[in-house]
Order: sequence, then structure tokens, then C-alpha cells
Amino acid sequence: MKKSISLVFASILTLAIAGCGNNGNNAANSGQTGNTAEAAASNATAEPAKATKIIVGTGTAFPQVCFIDENGKLTGFDVELLKEIDNRLPDYEFDFQTMDFSNLLLSLETKKIDLVAHVMEKNPERELKYSFNKEAYAHWRNRIVVAKDNDTIQTLDDLKGKKVLVGATSAQAQILENYNKEHDNAINIVYQSGTANDAADQISTGRVDATLAADFVLPIIDPQSKLKASGPELSSADILYVFRKDDADSQKLSDAIDGAIKELKTDGTLGKLSSEWLGADVTADSAQ
Repeated sequence: MKKSISLVFASILTLAIAGCGNNGNNAANSGQTGNTAEAAASNATAEPAKATKIIVGTGTAFPQVCFIDENGKLTGFDVELLKEIDNRLPDYEFDFQTMDFSNLLLSLETKKIDLVAHVMEKNPERELKYSFNKEAYAHWRNRIVVAKDNDTIQTLDDLKGKKVLVGATSAQAQILENYNKEHDNAINIVYQSGTANDAADQISTGRVDATLAADFVLPIIDPQSKLKASGPELSSADILYVFRKDDADSQKLSDAIDGAIKELKTDGTLGKLSSEWLGADVTADSAQ
């Protein structure tokens, strides 16, 4: 009888221990389930993917467009406009890299930068090597600029045998180079460094005879009114951003920028920035 009682007691004790073991395992499993749920919740609330960094190539020597102000800050129409565009494109983060104007397109080709922002005109020569966004953010016309008392120069033909100052690789230089190809290098092209801002002095003192400039540029390069625009417009152009050609990522960025520019036009921000920095709204016209 005692033996039977002992066996029953042993059985009960074994069941109790087994029960405790099961409870422990359940608790452990419960804890694992809870941890898994917490991990899933943590992943769900994790920070969004980082924005793609875009290196923007621009200059520092174009007054009101891209320049260093008295506080050492990079600013101007191109710079402040891209900051507005950046604010409207959460998938991208723009980082400005400054360099001489003549190095911008080469830096784009060699992938040191991702886009060029320097009030770049779209022309056939550039289209052969680079891609442009579609939505122009400015539009202007190029004309000959001479000393205020010079009434002898009205056309490119009048510049034969004359010294004409332009920036290397600029759209204005391309106009003269195209003319020279058909006229036996009749114009003496003087290439100016991108950091030089002495066109007014060079023309007014007779070191060179003329320059070519977009219509809005004259009061910027000639605040003392030593110069004047002369003759009819030589060309008109949309101002766009420049990207690498045949590059899928560049095309995606270009399309995103087009959307942002359309918004900036619609809400008036683009025209406001143009008036603030360039003295007039040069964004309304289109060469297309």
C-alpha cells in the first residue's frame, strides 16, 4: 500500500515538473514572439532611405548668378533657385561644388559632378555631348556690347579684325567660333578667365573692342554704365541644367527637376527669384 502511494506521489510530482517545464517553454516562446513583434514594429518605423546626394557644379565669379557674397557665402540666382528645387525633391540632396566655368562641362563628363548650374544655354554644339532638362528656368537674348560712344559696330561683320572678349567654353564664344569657321577666323577672339570681371574696363579703355552678352547681364558687368548693347539680337536661348548624356540616373533627376520648376513657375517663386537677383523676370519667354 505504501509502495502504491509512493508511486502515485511520484507520478504527480513528475507531472508537476513537466507542467512547470511547459510553462517555462511557453514563457520563452511568448518572449520570443514579443521580441519578433517588437523587431517588426521597429523595422516598420525605421528611418526612410537616405536621399541621393547630387553634386552640383557651379561657379563663384558671376555676379548675381553664382558668386561669393561679402559674408563668404555662395549665393545668387542659380544657387538660390536650386535650393528651392532641392526643398521640393525629398529623394535628393544637393551639394554645391564650385570651380572655374571652363572646367564645369569636363567635370560633368568625368563624373566629378552630376549637373551643371551656371545659366547654361542650350545650343546644337552642347547637345551633341550633353543632355538638358526640358523645362527652361530662364530665357534671354545675346547681343554685341561695345563702349557707350561706339556707333560703328552693329553686326558680327562689323567685328572683323576686332578683338572680342568672351568666356572660354561659353555660348557667346560659340557664336564667334561658328562665325569664324565660315569667315576665315576674321574675328580676333580673346578668351577671358571665368574669374575675371573686367569686361567693362577692357572695352572702355580700348584693350578690346567688344564682348557678347545676354540682355540681363549688361547692368551686372557694367554698373557704371560705360557700355551699351548694339545691333539686333544674335541668338536667343532657353537656360537649362546640363546632365550626362545617355545616363538613366541623370534622366531621372532631370525629370524630377522639371516637375519642381513647373511648380516654381506656377506659384510665382521662379519669377520672384529672377526679379530679386537679376533685376527683371527673365523666366517667362521660351525659345521653343
